[in-house]
Amino acid sequence: MTIRYLHTMVRVKDLEKTQAFFELLGLVKTRHYDNEAGRFSLVFMAPPGQEECPVELTYNWDGDDGLPSDSRHFGHLAYEVDDIHAMCQHLMDNGVTINRPPRDGRMAFVRSPDNISIEFLQKGAPLTPAEPWISMPNTGHW
Repeated sequence: MTIRYLHTMVRVKDLEKTQAFFELLGLVKTRHYDNEAGRFSLVFMAPPGQEECPVELTYNWDGDDGLPSDSRHFGHLAYEVDDIHAMCQHLMDNGVTINRPPRDGRMAFVRSPDNISIEFLQKGAPLTPAEPWISMPNTGHW
């Protein structure tokens, strides 16, 4: 018996905002499916060249009343990055809050517009701690 990774699915409340957020991370849309009868849209996004590892953004046209509002029942998505400091600075420059800064030069966390936790791990050895990250207070979230 074999098993193959297909995708990670997350429900989103604002498809445009969430898609724009994942584009900031460097992901591209690989598929888009609208289901008129079911009244939902599926957008698959993946890092370029890694189309086999998508995140599926599920948007219900009529809302998601009754579902947890903070999406915390889902753990997190994790992405390896070449320069964790540059990624975090890029996101901050575009209005994204860094919830757990890369003070250790190795790991950081942000949240999507739907409160989905995104982890960044530095490729290879940790980078030397750099400003502004080294002086940022620990928020106690991690």
